[in-house]
Amino acid sequence: MNADGAESAGSMRHWHYIAMHTVAAAAFIFLLQRYAPDASLDSSLLWALTFGGCAYMQSNR
Repeated sequence: MNADGAESAGSMRHWHYIAMHTVAAAAFIFLLQRYAPDASLDSSLLWALTFGGCAYMQSNR
């Protein structure tokens, strides 16, 4: 593989990691909010979106 191909493969893995980190954080906080304090669905989805965004920003540094 040439240098461009190796860089492209590394970039793909990097975005895969960011996406998985974002989804995992959002799912974790959704389940935590939804079932631990028995929050509403709207509140749980809002927190999931917020934490998913934070995880995305943290992974993307």
